[in-house]
Amino acid sequence: MATRKPVDWFGRCAGAGAVTTDHEQPTAGTPTATVRVVIVDDHLSFSEALRYALGADSDIDVVATAATLRAGEHAVHDHQPDVAIVDHRVGDEDGVGLVRSLHENEPRTRLLMLTATTDDSTILRALEAGCAGYLVKDAPLEAVADAVRAVARGDAVVPPALLSRLLPRLRSQPQRRADLLTERELSILDLLDQGQSNAAIAAELTISVNTVRNHVQNVLTKLGAHSKLEAVARARASGLLGQPR
Repeated sequence: MATRKPVDWFGRCAGAGAVTTDHEQPTAGTPTATVRVVIVDDHLSFSEALRYALGADSDIDVVATAATLRAGEHAVHDHQPDVAIVDHRVGDEDGVGLVRSLHENEPRTRLLMLTATTDDSTILRALEAGCAGYLVKDAPLEAVADAVRAVARGDAVVPPALLSRLLPRLRSQPQRRADLLTERELSILDLLDQGQSNAAIAAELTISVNTVRNHVQNVLTKLGAHSKLEAVARARASGLLGQPR
């Protein structure tokens, strides 16, 4: 169980800057017991307070904060965190766009949106872009920390009050599974249908085997499948595969 050091949420704040970090990226393959986090939020007092508060848990390590989308994208690429916490609006920019980009290009990093925005369309856009979790900023710190851990495990996190509001829209506007898959994921699904291994797919797409594994896991999650064979079967049944190439 994680231990918590006493901390004042807003009692400490680091100097302003696009990116702040005190950590070096660990050597590839080095085992870690902590969840590594990057925070992308232009409200510096909030992001630094959240950084110190989450850091009070022994199993969470905030490796960087970023105040712009570009800085956030670079921080995630450089540090390869387990979870990126992203605000809906970062300055004048749309955080959902960053979520979509990270989901496509940094598949090992799970995405959690933490924002003051609670309108249904924003929540749906965030989830469709690749967010595994969505919380509002008035959530208790323990709820945020628990959401970070859950998202890192591969779980989805949406507060029941928000989910109950979304269900009618989800039922009245059913969305094809294909709309939830990125172009890269569809390409990998197509190669799985051809019987190719992760190593063969990596060579075909000139990406690492670990990146392929992360994309495959995203495909399984989105299709509700437990294996590659089941994913291919579900994709065929729903018309995602078997089309003329």
